[in-house]
Amino acid sequence: MPIADAAKKQIAQKRRLFFKVCMRCGRKNSIEALRCRECHSDDLRLKNRALGVKK
Repeated sequence: MPIADAAKKQIAQKRRLFFKVCMRCGRKNSIEALRCRECHSDDLRLKNRALGVKK
């Protein structure tokens, strides 16, 4: 079901697309994180937000 309200859509996109992923354990972390909350590794990357066709 598509979201019609622009403010709610922006909140949902920010929640779904803006976070960091640990490259060691795969855990989702906040965008401000410097270390993983599970394995304490500092090997974090931003979530890939490229738009494309699902395979």
